[in-house]
Amino acid sequence: MKDNISHKHLVCIFLLITALLITTPCHALSIVAGPYLQNPTETSMTIMWITDQKCTCWVEYGQDGNANLKAIHSQHGLIDADQTIHRITLAGLTPGQTYTYRVCSKEIQKFEPYKVTYGETVTGDYHSFQTLAKDLSGVSFLVMNDIHQRDELFGPLINLAAALPYDLVFLNGDILGHLEDEPQIIDHILKPCSDLFAGETPFIYVRGNHETRGKFARMMPNYLATPQDRYYYAFDHGPVHFIVLDGGEDKEDSHWAYSGLVDFDQYRQEQKVWLEKEIQTQACKNAAYRIVLVHMPPMPSEKWHGQNDIYQKWNPLLNTGKIDLMISGHLHNYQIVEPEQGVRDYPIIIGGGPKDGAATVIRVDATRGQPQGRHDSR
Repeated sequence: MKDNISHKHLVCIFLLITALLITTPCHALSIVAGPYLQNPTETSMTIMWITDQKCTCWVEYGQDGNANLKAIHSQHGLIDADQTIHRITLAGLTPGQTYTYRVCSKEIQKFEPYKVTYGETVTGDYHSFQTLAKDLSGVSFLVMNDIHQRDELFGPLINLAAALPYDLVFLNGDILGHLEDEPQIIDHILKPCSDLFAGETPFIYVRGNHETRGKFARMMPNYLATPQDRYYYAFDHGPVHFIVLDGGEDKEDSHWAYSGLVDFDQYRQEQKVWLEKEIQTQACKNAAYRIVLVHMPPMPSEKWHGQNDIYQKWNPLLNTGKIDLMISGHLHNYQIVEPEQGVRDYPIIIGGGPKDGAATVIRVDATRGQPQGRHDSR
């Protein structure tokens, strides 16, 4: 049986397909989240952003309103390319100084061994940030926790506490639920925070127990920058020595929900060893104030193994470390826990939960005279 489609018809179909390919516009390169500031220090700042297509990127920056310097990220002699998550650290900065910057992304349309075909270049808006400085007389910071993907709460909570400037924002755990994919991180953390404040004020992510759950939980560090690429560390700003800890999960490692894929008892022991050394450092001992941020408070619990393990392993060290304040979440109930001799030698402020009227933002203004704190709820 002969084919009913003639050669002439095949030519017409080919020309039509070719015309469609030529006239169909390509999707324009765009920044889907960011820039957002990470891992601030006295002499550096890490700038991150995400594009919807693979790029090579750089940051233009400078002082006095100028952006006449250029920073890239390279490893083993190779400049980052062909990726969508971008991370560039500006180094050699001056403590306590203001810098202007913008992010630049150049699309890579085709990556061949000896030829790279570039597309358009997209530049972000100009932003500014200030480096940390130990000699400042005071520091102000905000803390939010247990948003549980109700990212519509970010704006109202920030507005409640932002009547005066603030230096840092701590996201103190369970901002997400279980992690399934990249859009979840972008839509519920990176984009709302970037739109509100994170292009000019760094956020410090304190991992909560819910951020340990789900198939994408192991990918979350790709979207954050922390000292030594860990979820626990210490740093100084103004009169405060900050200690960030990661409590891990609240249930036993053997619990059925984890399918044999967690090792948090050992992880908390690892942090115990680190914390024992940390509280003996001169930076910790000489600070005017020592403030700890951890999602789960170290309080004995009849129900939660994780809290008990934290209490047993960390609380004796914290009692000897002259901690001035701990800020936690997890319990979804705002409360102030006063020091109790022989149990806990430091106060704990525990933020609220995601329900209307229960969500909280904690603002701390610490000066070398006396720290002051207040909270607001939405």
